[in-house]
Amino acid sequence: MSRNKAFLIAVLIFIGIGTARADTVFPPNLFGGPFSLTDERGNTVTNADFRGQFMLIYFGYTFCPDICPGDLSRLATALDSMPPENADRVQPIFITVDPERDTPDITGPYAAAFHPRFLGLSGAPDAVKQAVIAYRVHRAKVFPEGAAPDDYLVSHSPNAYLMGPDGGFLTLFPHDSDPSAIAAAITAYVQDASGS
Repeated sequence: MSRNKAFLIAVLIFIGIGTARADTVFPPNLFGGPFSLTDERGNTVTNADFRGQFMLIYFGYTFCPDICPGDLSRLATALDSMPPENADRVQPIFITVDPERDTPDITGPYAAAFHPRFLGLSGAPDAVKQAVIAYRVHRAKVFPEGAAPDDYLVSHSPNAYLMGPDGGFLTLFPHDSDPSAIAAAITAYVQDASGS
């Protein structure tokens, strides 16, 4: 598949016209890159810590009223429906897009509330910005009329990114993706990597 055609498929999936499948081909460096963030215990966590594992990365924020909780619940359902030997090879990661309010001690427990294997990461605004840029995540503060300055919402790209054991981008799952489709796609990638 040509690079232009692969990019077009990625754009269609990104805006919700297509459906992510395990056999969809993307340019390998379309999304992803290095990050250095902080977990709830204050430990520095980088993308290199997950070499050899698949990463399922979702960007969101803990004050999100509906989209993030729904998507995280669907990702948790997908993980639970996978064969354990495949699910164990996937590290689900929640990265905040709102580091001013979502400190590591808030982000970690929030993510784990959806699934005990979810790792919640935050960090300094510049560190979060680096991750946001690497994954081409749109984010913008939205201030509802009459709301207090700290009661803003964050408009953001609600996608989950599947990264391979080498850290390279494989596919993405748009907002509201069906958990069974997510599970099937991830399982196919894991089994392919295992040669089974």
